[in-house]
Amino acid sequence: MRLDKFLSESSIGRRKEVRIFIKDGKVKVNSEIVIIPAYEIDEENDRIEYLDEDVEHNGKMYYMFHKPFGCITARKDSKHQTVMDYFECEDTKGLFPVGRLDKDTEGLLFLTNDGEFNHQLMYPDQHVKKTYYFWAFGTLDDEQINKLENGIVIRDGEPLTKPAKIEILKTGLFRDLQHELKDIHYEKIKINPQEQSVLEGHITISEGRKHQVRRMLKAAGCYVVYLKRISIGEIILDETLQKGQYREMTREEVTRLKNGG
Repeated sequence: MRLDKFLSESSIGRRKEVRIFIKDGKVKVNSEIVIIPAYEIDEENDRIEYLDEDVEHNGKMYYMFHKPFGCITARKDSKHQTVMDYFECEDTKGLFPVGRLDKDTEGLLFLTNDGEFNHQLMYPDQHVKKTYYFWAFGTLDDEQINKLENGIVIRDGEPLTKPAKIEILKTGLFRDLQHELKDIHYEKIKINPQEQSVLEGHITISEGRKHQVRRMLKAAGCYVVYLKRISIGEIILDETLQKGQYREMTREEVTRLKNGG
């Protein structure tokens, strides 16, 4: 096994970080400093030290997390609750979120200490599909849906968004559907919403621009009031997980994601 891989799997840091540690002479193999990240080791028999302390190979960890509204996707923050605050019972050293979800977005988030897994899912060229469930004020006609599905400008100077998929589940007036939005944070709406049109739907994208789904729908004339990621690739959020709960991912789930789905 490569030395940098061993260290990243042992929660010393992400692959990029541990390469720096190695080059800086902070790592020893069998009491000898090694400065080559690709150096091959025998993980079963070689003694690996970081800052003169033995490193235990913990292996890879993969978690599925149901992110709640209001927490941020970060390891730590001085002002806000983070997703890591929900993992108090776990050894989170080396664990990090795969990608991100906005503070106001709920749903599926993976956490791992596997840098390659993160790279496979987040690298733009991988085109991993992510599906979101949304409620929004506004309407979408065939022309707007066509723009969303074939590429829409969300800010001057940015390229068109990549092809997406829209599925409209329900439309109507807020006054008739507000009972279905009772747990949704729509108090930011300053206008009287009673006569406003609302719609419920799914949107699937394969990019990860900042606030992308909200910006895409806004460009089509809709204002998102609730957003939840329900799937990444072919892996669907385990709905037995309450908001703020997590579980270890199955080997099958991890393998499917690594194989492109």
